[in-house]
Amino acid sequence: MSALPVEPVPSDDYSWDDLVRIWEETDVPEGCKVEIIKGQLVVTPPPANFHNSIASRLQRMLLTVIPEDWGVFQTLGVAVPSRSGLFIPDLAVAPESVVDVPGNFIMAGETELIAEITSKSNAEQDRVVKPAGYAQAGVPLYLLIDRWAPGGPTITLFGESNDGVYRTLQATKFGEKIHLPAPFDLTIDTSVFPGA
Repeated sequence: MSALPVEPVPSDDYSWDDLVRIWEETDVPEGCKVEIIKGQLVVTPPPANFHNSIASRLQRMLLTVIPEDWGVFQTLGVAVPSRSGLFIPDLAVAPESVVDVPGNFIMAGETELIAEITSKSNAEQDRVVKPAGYAQAGVPLYLLIDRWAPGGPTITLFGESNDGVYRTLQATKFGEKIHLPAPFDLTIDTSVFPGA
């Protein structure tokens, strides 16, 4: 299945508050997620087994190194209003204090790390649209696990945003290791990922 726009919602015609209201009121089948991408509501079906397995393994790794008052969230909405975006990343690491408030999302810049695992149908969003939004919002680290990269499965760590553009900090193929810098100081062995 592929990502489907629910309703064209051009950001020129709707305010940020209108987009969020429509997002909150959208009813979708259980397991699907609704995101605002470039001012449009997009529904994606539940991810495939490999996708879920990678997310679970990465979450377990991250939980071993983060402070006790941080969490690793798999369904957390993160907003980038300047890009007319409200994304639900595969994993978001953030202090629990910014999540333990009323509402349905946090600002993307309140996270410490965001990880996206590409699906075949919407890989371009994870490769282009979302990193541009995350960089502009001030997310320190963006980990792209790209199972559908043209040259084979890859994992890329982006950071050190300058004028809203990330720098590639590390890139490797599945089966190799990649290191997350402080505050994580975690080496991820991608050979444990299915499909590696």
